[in-house]
Amino acid sequence: MEEEDRIEEGSSNNSLRRVDTGSSERSRWVDGSEVGSETLPFSEFRDGEYSFGNLRRRLMKKPKRADSLDVEAMEIAGAHGHNLKDLSLLGTIGIAFQTLGVVYGDMGTSPLYVFSDVFSKVPIRSEVDVLGALSLVIYTIAVIPLAKYVFVVLKANDNGEGGTFALYSLICRYAKVNKLPNQQPADEQISSFRLKLPTPELERALGIKEALETKGYLKTLLLLLVLMGTSMIIGDGILTPAMSVMSAMSGLQGEVEGFGTNALVTSSIVILVALFSIQRFGTGKVGFLFAPVLALWFFSLGSIGIYNLLKYNITVVRALNPYYIVLFFNKNSKQAWSALGGCVLCITGAEAMFADLGHFSVRSIQMAFTCVVFPCLLLAYMGQAAYLTKHPDASARIFYDSVPESLFWPVFVIATLAAMIASQAMISATFSCVKQAMALGCFPRLKIIHTSKKRIGQIYIPVINWFLMIMCILVVSIFRSTTHIANAYGIAEVGVMMVSTVLVTLVMLLIWQTNLFLALCFPLIFGSVETIYLLAVLTKILEGGWVPLVFATFFLTVMYIWNYGSVLKYQSEVRERISMDFMRELGSTLGTIRIPGIGLLYNELVQGIPSIFGQFLLTLPAIHSTIIFVCIKYVPVPVVPQEERFLFRRVCPKDYHMFRCIARYGYKDVRKEDSRVFEQLLIESLEKFLRCEALDDALESNLHDFDPDRVSVASDTYTDDLMVPLIHRGKRSEPEQEQLDSDVLPSSSVGYSSMEEDPALEYELAALREATDSGLTYLLAHGDVRAKKNSIFVKKLVINYFYAFLRRNCRAGAANLTVPHMNILQAGMTYMV
Repeated sequence: MEEEDRIEEGSSNNSLRRVDTGSSERSRWVDGSEVGSETLPFSEFRDGEYSFGNLRRRLMKKPKRADSLDVEAMEIAGAHGHNLKDLSLLGTIGIAFQTLGVVYGDMGTSPLYVFSDVFSKVPIRSEVDVLGALSLVIYTIAVIPLAKYVFVVLKANDNGEGGTFALYSLICRYAKVNKLPNQQPADEQISSFRLKLPTPELERALGIKEALETKGYLKTLLLLLVLMGTSMIIGDGILTPAMSVMSAMSGLQGEVEGFGTNALVTSSIVILVALFSIQRFGTGKVGFLFAPVLALWFFSLGSIGIYNLLKYNITVVRALNPYYIVLFFNKNSKQAWSALGGCVLCITGAEAMFADLGHFSVRSIQMAFTCVVFPCLLLAYMGQAAYLTKHPDASARIFYDSVPESLFWPVFVIATLAAMIASQAMISATFSCVKQAMALGCFPRLKIIHTSKKRIGQIYIPVINWFLMIMCILVVSIFRSTTHIANAYGIAEVGVMMVSTVLVTLVMLLIWQTNLFLALCFPLIFGSVETIYLLAVLTKILEGGWVPLVFATFFLTVMYIWNYGSVLKYQSEVRERISMDFMRELGSTLGTIRIPGIGLLYNELVQGIPSIFGQFLLTLPAIHSTIIFVCIKYVPVPVVPQEERFLFRRVCPKDYHMFRCIARYGYKDVRKEDSRVFEQLLIESLEKFLRCEALDDALESNLHDFDPDRVSVASDTYTDDLMVPLIHRGKRSEPEQEQLDSDVLPSSSVGYSSMEEDPALEYELAALREATDSGLTYLLAHGDVRAKKNSIFVKKLVINYFYAFLRRNCRAGAANLTVPHMNILQAGMTYMV
């Protein structure tokens, strides 16, 4: 991997909450490349795409508003749609082929170990045992991956993104359940929000929405549920590589003389170390091989399955009759219940169908599973069952024993490669999951490296990578067999599936507004099946099932403590912010000397002046002539378009030269802007804001030139535009637009030429250019968080020790914000929470 392909990202954790400042702060907003609130861009006059309803709303004198961002954000969102055309059938087939190498590696390697684990609990005494186990496997795959994920869960995506956090962000957009206080009304106007509010006719959806928004314990339960699912996915990142690699290498035990348990453990550890060591180079150089290798693997599974069916016992197709499941349990009772935990292994990786949706499409994943994965897996399991009816003693290494002897080494090589690819996919999914958690303020900030400029999703997190490697080595060294690891494997898988069932049910009730009977059938059917499997795998806690529970508890604790401390820190910042009355008393000089230059003060507040600014005023002998409060904020959408990234507002009167900029990112966005590029975009956006503000003043000053009657009549056509959450105005015909322009917008009233000669604007632009030429300085806070003396003991323990430990050891400051070290000023401050 070339050095220039490696891009380091600073992921800022911003826990934000909307705070009303009343009329103390003048509210004029502008997007980074478009228009600001209460302003009108020149392009709208020239291009003839201006909505008169909005013009009327701009020009009318209105009472003071809490936040004027909302109206203009609607315009921005309507101008930048994301209308992706459906792929052709050939294109969908091509993408479906690629999914084999990313989505289905884990599930595809399950034939390596499923029957060996099942029949380690239930010895084969008759054909009923084989047919019953096969029937269990067939219907497990048919019910969970096929019926649940392919036909239902994949549709509950967040603008094409899947996974636990995607479901959570989707729910957060329809109900204010986010305990991370970072939502603003303006966020709803991002074009990727695609919000459709519950209709008033459906009281059930509105009732659920109200309950989620007003009851704090429901918000906490929902957050804990999401964090639990995320923790179990990270646990999968530990168990999947260990299980897959060790299962593939176990084929040598019966083929190579002297290859015992010690050799198996050693060779597995060597492969795992190699696998995790190459993560820093990324998968871009070899990723194109994943799909062909997995395609060859599935072809091998299907072909060997057909061969075994025809050669040994084709009558095992009788297992399609679910009655054999009843016979299996009647015959083996408690042993069958224990074996049920082994059957769960046949659907390991099913959650990847949803979690990896962002890289593909719903149709491609559905096509790949129904046309390739599902039939090949059924043939593989049927072939193994047919072999077991003739060779019942071969259950310990059923996969390799059922392979024709002449094909052993080719199949062994393909199986090893498939196991490594399955492990790679799970490791990459863990990286993505941690990044999403960081973006939504639920994980300590860590160093993220983007290993490719071409593929955004390819990231590498060093701390997580080495942690996973150490844990995998410990698991292999301690358990020393796939059977023991399998006992631990099932709990994490079933736990993630149950979390997705609950969240999708909530999506059905709140967002889809599905018929109540159908919505309840989903958790009753799939939730019941998953609960049965969960009870079965919980019986293995003492046999190794405690491992994923320990991992999940550890990560759940870390994420919740980080979220809890971050929320308290933000609330403390809100309480201690500087009042506007105090700023007016200081005057435009801010009680000190103003020197040329721009100060970028990074903070988490979206409104109000942070208290750390007061520390800089007290500490520094002078302050910059232009101050910009920069807030890097993550919103609950996958991606924020670049043209909707920046929002500006003026802070204090004009002669203070103080502004606020909010840079918005989605949880899948990549923060890889070079500091110089970021500075250039920010300054250009600020200049546009100043011009739009001047134009707004010119429009308001010429209000008397308009005919009120004509305004009133023309606006009736566009009244409904302001009623929908996202305005998407289509283009009008040229005659219609010309009539609109001539009737509504007289050229004499625009003040276009006068604005170009506005001395106030020219003075402010000149001051901005002078400040830019003098250089930019980054003003950063080095904060410490402590619990108040009167806090309870548990809170003091969590904040003063656990949260403080995480803050000291996470990535922060200049490294986190990707700012140049040569232009930094820091001030310390203690937040009492």
